[in-house]
Amino acid sequence: MTLDDIPVPEPGPAEVRIRNHAAALNFFDILQIQGKYQIRPPFPFTPGAEVSGIVDAVGAEVKHVFPGDPVTAMTHNGAFAEYSLAAADRTFHMIAGMDFPEAAAMPVVYHTSYFALHRRAGLAHREWLLVHAGASGVGMSAIQIGKAYGAQVIATAGSQAKLDFCLAQGADYALPYTDPGWVERVKEITGGRGVDVVYDPVGGEVFDLSTRCMAGEGRMLVIGFASGRIPNVPANRILLKDISIVGVHWGQYVAQHPEFLSHTHEVLTAMYLGGQIHPVVGKAFRLEDAPAGLRELAERKILGKAVVVMG
Repeated sequence: MTLDDIPVPEPGPAEVRIRNHAAALNFFDILQIQGKYQIRPPFPFTPGAEVSGIVDAVGAEVKHVFPGDPVTAMTHNGAFAEYSLAAADRTFHMIAGMDFPEAAAMPVVYHTSYFALHRRAGLAHREWLLVHAGASGVGMSAIQIGKAYGAQVIATAGSQAKLDFCLAQGADYALPYTDPGWVERVKEITGGRGVDVVYDPVGGEVFDLSTRCMAGEGRMLVIGFASGRIPNVPANRILLKDISIVGVHWGQYVAQHPEFLSHTHEVLTAMYLGGQIHPVVGKAFRLEDAPAGLRELAERKILGKAVVVMG
């Protein structure tokens, strides 16, 4: 990665140009840079998909935000820059009380977790929710949203600091997945019944073991494969336990149902103002240090979200 000067982009008719104050780092940014993500932009490209800042210019068709408005937005890459373009329907007014780093840390992970838990899993009050990688950005958002829905939450993480972080986000229990006994511990906590919903951004062995501690009619949410291995599940286990393997491809869904974005933003705004969710920025980097930030993210050194700040 290199830091270069490029022309300031001009917004199209339905686009917004933002003078960025902060942009969030995500694991999929790393995969895109490595050419391993399902969406592969041509090189060279500017990574980054979550920004917050001040509207600098708008296209002729944009009617809901204006130059000078503080906003948060989801970009099609291009966030690790001083200026970014975002589609108007993916640009929202910043929630009152948020600062720019916090606002940048919210869009993708909280939208993903709301889509997963509400739309795909139908998480219900008092159900048991198991959140893997609970100290990551998506894990943090899943714990908080799960508690907002009244779920009983078990989180897993890889160190004591991360376990403490999960508990601070509202998890009822936090277990180290480095201990192979976590599956039996989940069974004990749930009285032998198992969990109703598994939120899995890890894949690999974590996915395999999770199928052994799910309740009947449980739902396994496939969020991603941070472990690097895409798992296979024996179909007889799905049959015998009456469980469902549920895909969570948020990007594809909102491309087909764009109205879902504004609905989700309204729900998340209410949750934030009600004190139910709160993005935690674990570390901030200067724009020129974005590669170092991504490296720390890849090495699992970040609690919550990492952001870059501009200017």
